[in-house]
Amino acid sequence: MSPIPRRSLLKAAAVAGAAAQFSWALGARDAQAAPGAEAADADPVTLDWLEDGGLGAAPGSTVGVPWPKGAYQKDQTFALTDADGKAVPVQSWPIAYWPDGSLKWTAHAVGSGDGKLTLTAGTPAAPEKKVTVDKSGGTIDISTGVITAKIGTSGSTVVKSVRRGATEIAKNGRLVLIRQPEIEDEDQGAVRTERFDGTVDKVTVEQEGPVRAVVRIDGKHRKGSRSWLPFSIRLYFYAGADSFRMVHTITYDGKQEPGKASGDFVRGLGVRFTVPMRDESYDRHIRIGGEGSGLLREAVKGITGLRRDPGAAVQAAQYEGKKLPDPATWDQRVTTRLQYIPEWGDYTLSQLSADGFTLRKRTKKGHGWIAAGGGRRASGFGYVGGVSGGFSFGLRDFWEKFPAQLDIRDAHTDEAEVTLWLWSPEAQPMDMRFYHDGMGQDTFPEQIEGLNITYEDYEPEFGTPYGIARTSELLFWANESTPSAERLAEQVEAVRVLPQLAAPPKQLIKAGVFGKGLYAEPDRSTPAKAKIEDHLDFLFTYYKDQVEMRRWYGFWDYGDIMHTYDTVRHQWRYDIGGYAWDNSELSPDLWLWYAYLRSGRSDIFRFAEAMTRHTGEVDVYHLGKWAGLGTRHGVQHFADSAKQQRIANTTYRRFYYFLTADERVGDLMHANVDSDETFLVLDPLRKVRTDPYTPDRHALSVGFGTDWSGLVSAWLTEWERKGPKWEKAKARVLSTMEGIAAQPNGFVQGSGLYDLDTGKFAVADKPVVSVSHLSAVFGLNELCAELIDLVDMPKFNEAYFDYCRYFNATKAEQKARYGSDFGSLLLFQGHSRLDAYTAVQTGDTKLAQRAWDKFYNSDGYKESSPWKTEKLSGPATLVPGSGAAWVSTNDTALYGLAAIENLALLGDKMP
Repeated sequence: MSPIPRRSLLKAAAVAGAAAQFSWALGARDAQAAPGAEAADADPVTLDWLEDGGLGAAPGSTVGVPWPKGAYQKDQTFALTDADGKAVPVQSWPIAYWPDGSLKWTAHAVGSGDGKLTLTAGTPAAPEKKVTVDKSGGTIDISTGVITAKIGTSGSTVVKSVRRGATEIAKNGRLVLIRQPEIEDEDQGAVRTERFDGTVDKVTVEQEGPVRAVVRIDGKHRKGSRSWLPFSIRLYFYAGADSFRMVHTITYDGKQEPGKASGDFVRGLGVRFTVPMRDESYDRHIRIGGEGSGLLREAVKGITGLRRDPGAAVQAAQYEGKKLPDPATWDQRVTTRLQYIPEWGDYTLSQLSADGFTLRKRTKKGHGWIAAGGGRRASGFGYVGGVSGGFSFGLRDFWEKFPAQLDIRDAHTDEAEVTLWLWSPEAQPMDMRFYHDGMGQDTFPEQIEGLNITYEDYEPEFGTPYGIARTSELLFWANESTPSAERLAEQVEAVRVLPQLAAPPKQLIKAGVFGKGLYAEPDRSTPAKAKIEDHLDFLFTYYKDQVEMRRWYGFWDYGDIMHTYDTVRHQWRYDIGGYAWDNSELSPDLWLWYAYLRSGRSDIFRFAEAMTRHTGEVDVYHLGKWAGLGTRHGVQHFADSAKQQRIANTTYRRFYYFLTADERVGDLMHANVDSDETFLVLDPLRKVRTDPYTPDRHALSVGFGTDWSGLVSAWLTEWERKGPKWEKAKARVLSTMEGIAAQPNGFVQGSGLYDLDTGKFAVADKPVVSVSHLSAVFGLNELCAELIDLVDMPKFNEAYFDYCRYFNATKAEQKARYGSDFGSLLLFQGHSRLDAYTAVQTGDTKLAQRAWDKFYNSDGYKESSPWKTEKLSGPATLVPGSGAAWVSTNDTALYGLAAIENLALLGDKMP
C-alpha cells in the first residue's frame, strides 16, 4: 500500500514463538537432485521484477512459480539465466504438489540479477560465493561469502556479531521492550517504565544454501522471573550479499482491561545493535533517511562551515564520507583547534504520525538536544560508521506503521548503539483497552439490540487483544566503508520497496492455480469489457487514495481498509461498531489478489501484500482460548465478539505464500490445520440458537459455508505443501467433501455435525433448507473451484453446482427443487460468479445468461452508478480529498470478484 512504486490452543501458540514449534523447508534436500525430463507444456518462464531497478541493494529475492499438472516431478531441478543468456545462481525447492505428486509450485531464490530472468528445467549454476552454515560451535555461523553473522542459540543476544572480512561491523544484536505498567489518563502522576530483553529459547536452521539460508529464532522478552511478549524472528542471508533481512513477529500476551489504568502497556519495542567505532571522529559518519531518497549527511565531528577553512578538498571528502587527509596537511588554524569542535554522538529521528517526523541530535547524554530538521515521511533508514566500515539499517513501512523511531547513541565513543524502534518510546503507550464500558449489554438479548443499532456484536471480555500479532521487516548492511550517496540511495530504496521477482500472469493462468479459469488477463477488446475494466481500475484507485486521505496507517492498522461510508459526515464510519475496520469482510483480500494475478500490477501487489500482513496477524488470534479464530469487523480489530473461522481463513494467505514462499505466512497457514478444535471452545451461533446446544467433539455443528471453507482451505494447503500433518489434512479434505455431498440437500443443508476424531460429517436423517447470503462470499467459490479441479468426486461437484444454480434462482424454482425457498437473500451480484462458474462447468447456456443478468441488474454496483468521486475539502472534511458516497467495501469486494471471474469464464457470452 505504499505510494512509492516498488488454532488446539497450544498448537497455535507455536505460530508466534511459544514452546511448541515446527519448521520445515519443503523439499529443501531435493533441490539438488538430478534433472528430470522436461514435460511438453513446461515452457521456460520469464520472471521479472515488480518494480524497475532489479535487486538493487537488497540481499536477495525469492519467488514462487506455478506449473501445470504433470509438468515436472518432485526431483526436478531448475536453472536461471539473464537476458544475455548468462547463468544466474538459483536455489530451488518445492512448496506445493499436485495430487499426482508432480510439482505445483516451486520457490526460487536469487542473490543477483537485474532485468528479466528466464527459468527453465536444468542444472542450477552455483554461486561464486556460496552461503554456508556452520553449526559446530556454540553459535550458528552464516557466511554469504562477503559477510559472516554469528547467531546466538541462547541468552539475550540474537546476533552476536556481523563481520566483513576481519572487520567486525556490528555486534550484540538484541531485542528490547519497554513496559509501562500504568497509564495516566490525565495530566498528573509519574510515568514508570521497565525494560525487558528478548531471550532466545530455540534456534532452527531452516535452509542452508547455497544461495539462501534462513534461521528462525524464537523466545520471549524477559526481566527477572517474568517472560512475556513472545517473538519469532527469521534472518535471511543470500549468496554474495553484504546485507541480511530480518522478519520480526511479536504476539501480544499481556493484560489490558477497560476502565483500568494498570496493565501491560508497551512503551517501546525495538531491535538494537552495537557498532564498533574505530576511526577518528572526523572520519565517522552519520546518515539518516528523510523524505524520498533524502539524507542527513554528517560527521560526528564536522569540519565544514567552521570559522576557519580546512580546505575545500577536506570538506568535500568529509561530506562524501571519504577518509580525510592527515590533519597535518590542513590549514593549521583548524588542526590546532580540533579539540574545540563538538562531537555529536546521539541522533534521534521520530515518526509519531504518518504526516511528520522530527530529527534532533546532541553531543552526549546529559546535554541538551538540538533540532536537526524534520519533514513529512521518513524512509526509516540510517547508517553509522566510518571509513573503515559501518552499519546501515532500515525498517520497512516506517511511516505507514507509525509510531516508529531510529536512534543512534554514543557515536563519539568506541561503541555506538543503534535502535530501530518498531514502536517509538516517545509515543503514547500502546493502549489496546476496549473502547467502551459495555453500555449495559450484559445479556444476549441486549447485545442483539446493540447489534441492531451500531452493528457491533458486543460481549463482555471478548474485545481483547490477547493473542494478536504483528510482523515487521528490517534490513541491515555491513559496509566496508561509508557508502557513496548513490549506494545509500539504493539501500534506502530497498528499505522502502523490497525488490520482488514475479511470475507473469500468463504462467499463473496456464498453470491453473487459484481456481482454474477464474481469472484472465485484462481485455478491452469490446466496449462492454472495457467499461468493466475501467470500473475495476476506478475501485482500486479509489481505495488506494482513501488510504492516504483517511490516514489508514499505524502499527496495528496499516493494511486494513474501512467497511462502510457515512454519507452525512463525509467520513468512513471509523467509530461505529461493525461499520469500521473491515477485517476481511466479504473478501476484499481475494478481490485484490485476483486483480493482481490477472494484471501483474505492482501497486495492486503491494496493497494486497500489506493487507495480507495485517489481516493474517492482527485480525486473528494466535494464542489463548481463541487461537485460530479471527474477529469480525469493528472499531478495533479485536473488538467484536464474533470470533470466527471466516476471518482466519487460510484462503486469504495462500496467494502471498505461494507467490513469495514467505515462511511467516506459511506458519500462519500451518497453525490453522487443527483449527476445527475451536468449535469446542466457542459456538459461533450461541446468541441466535433456539435449541439447546453443547459442543460435543463427536457432533460439532459446523456450517458448510463460512466455517467449512475456512477449515478446508487450511487442510488443502497443508496437503499441497506436504507439511507435517498433510496426511491428516488430506483425509479431512476428502472426508468432509464426501460428507457434504452425502447430505440430503448437499450444501443447501447449511450445516452438519462434525466428528473431530474422525474428521467426518454425520449424514442428516432429513433434508433441511438453510442458506445464508454469507456462505459463499468468504472464498467458497474460489476454494471449490480448486477442489473440483484437484479431486475427482462427481457427487461433490453436483452438490456444489446445485447450490450455485439455485442461489440466484427464483423462489419458485428453489421451492420446486428443495420443497421450500431460500428465504430473503441478497448479494446477488456477488453470487453471479457462482452462476458463471457452474455455467462453464455444466455447459448451461441459460445459467450463463443469468450470470450476466445478475451481474448487471440485481444489487451491488450498476452501470448507472456514478463511477466517479466528488472533491471534498474544508469545512466539510478534515483534509481535502475525494469521496464516493455510493461506494461500500462489501459491494466493492463482491463486484470486483464477480467482474474478474465473469469476464474470465463468460467474457465471450456478454450481452
